[in-house]
Amino acid sequence: MSPVHIDALLLSNPAIVGWAPMAAWSTMAPIHLDGAGKSGHYEVTMSCDFLAQALPGVQKLSPYVPGKPVDELARELGLDPQRIVKLASNENPLGPSPKAIEAIKAELAELTRYPDGNGFELKQKIAKRCAASIEQVTLGNGSNDILELAARAYLAPGLNAVFSEHAFAVYPLVTQAVGAEGRAVPAVSWGHDLNAMLKAIDKNTRIVFLANPNNPTGTWFGPQALAAFLKAVPEHVLVVLDEAYIEYAEGNELPDGLSYLASHSNLLISRTFSKAYGLASLRVGYAVSSVQIADVLNRVRQPFNVNSLALAAACASMDDVEYLERSRQANDEGMAQLERGFQDLELSWIPSKGNFIAVDLGRPAAPIYQALLEEGVIVRPVIGYGMPTFLRVSIGTKDENSRFLGALAKVLARG
Repeated sequence: MSPVHIDALLLSNPAIVGWAPMAAWSTMAPIHLDGAGKSGHYEVTMSCDFLAQALPGVQKLSPYVPGKPVDELARELGLDPQRIVKLASNENPLGPSPKAIEAIKAELAELTRYPDGNGFELKQKIAKRCAASIEQVTLGNGSNDILELAARAYLAPGLNAVFSEHAFAVYPLVTQAVGAEGRAVPAVSWGHDLNAMLKAIDKNTRIVFLANPNNPTGTWFGPQALAAFLKAVPEHVLVVLDEAYIEYAEGNELPDGLSYLASHSNLLISRTFSKAYGLASLRVGYAVSSVQIADVLNRVRQPFNVNSLALAAACASMDDVEYLERSRQANDEGMAQLERGFQDLELSWIPSKGNFIAVDLGRPAAPIYQALLEEGVIVRPVIGYGMPTFLRVSIGTKDENSRFLGALAKVLARG
């Protein structure tokens, strides 16, 4: 353990160290004090187990593992970063909107200033787009922040949250972190079993997390199923409808959660600018809910949780309708390209309404994942989601998709 340098004055001052008697400290070497006010360097280790001091739910958590960064793979395997293809984190392959880039440049001169803590301009745009009032909008540091705000505001030991098997890992993480019980309901055909989720609700349930479409499976449910669920769920249960990928849907492919808000005061819609809007690194998401729920979330929301560059870029992105349409088109074409490739390789996959697709390799996926890394291709293993034979592949550009399919064919041919 590295030595801790402690001033003799501090160690000799009972007002400072009185909270922990010296007997509770273990030392690597004897401590000799020459007198108060004289400095010395001492090697001291604390005997306290700070993991044991953490909240019980936090003690049992495993940190969320994101997709492997390009630079990390380049360092590990000595690869050229420019030759690496990353299809692991459901990012927009087109890059950000040109309007977002210009908005960021215009904001750079004001980096010494704190951002607008209320995010007024962005909230106003969101409210107008969503046919809601500005008081119904909550901004988050990504939509993950929204999920955590909901958990912090409504969950506690003795209470529970319901979510689906194979659902986004953050749902159980935020639930466990606050000491609540997480109830994972077995999936049907890799998707939400809404009827079974209703049966899992009891008097201590405070949140149900729904994802439409679901990550990492890409599965979805339709308007009738959502309407029936919302009608049946008890009024005391907050329904968090995660629509992180809703912009990739066209027409009536997916139900628009916003259309149910007026008739269901216990509904919260969570969305993000990280996917179709291409702003993943800036971390900006939002919720639309009843005014009362938004007020509660804002009581636990950190001040300035969305930075000024993110606010400016999100506002500009909302105005770039052409960019959003190009993102949809590129995603549709890329999805079709990967499906054809899987068919050629005689692999099955789960139909998806997101910007990713889960492919079943019919064998443990971990060795295939590792072999793809060695080929300079990063995808996402999903064994932690109970899908050990699957890889989740984000939709890339045409060239990126071709590179992945070629590498996959090469790896599979090795047997």
